[in-house]
Amino acid sequence: QVQLVESGGGLVQAGYSLRLSCVASGRDFSAYAMGWFRQAPGKEREFVAGIKWNGATTLYADSAKDRFTISRDNAKNTVYLQMNGLKPEDTAVYYCAAPSGLRYSAYLPYRPVEFTYWGRGTQVTVSS
Repeated sequence: QVQLVESGGGLVQAGYSLRLSCVASGRDFSAYAMGWFRQAPGKEREFVAGIKWNGATTLYADSAKDRFTISRDNAKNTVYLQMNGLKPEDTAVYYCAAPSGLRYSAYLPYRPVEFTYWGRGTQVTVSS
């Protein structure tokens, strides 16, 4: 059973940084892409960033470009989301996710429907 556990959220002031972590277990982490999503109250879950199984390719939502960086350490079964220059509109629950297929795939998924496994989320709150 694949398990994803996020950590690193918190309450920060605008302009500050946070680094989220997601530790995976239950299968060969290094063979699959990983993604970060977020969901604000009253809004749909949205893609934030994704990273290919080998870390060679990343993809970002427009809202995350130039401020957020996704990375992974396959030796630690961990994916990270470094968030700099946080804004109040970044306030949301952040989830990491993994697809059930696409093992060693060249394709980098980004739609929620493409992900099967989800963590329980970590709250990020940015005050103005």
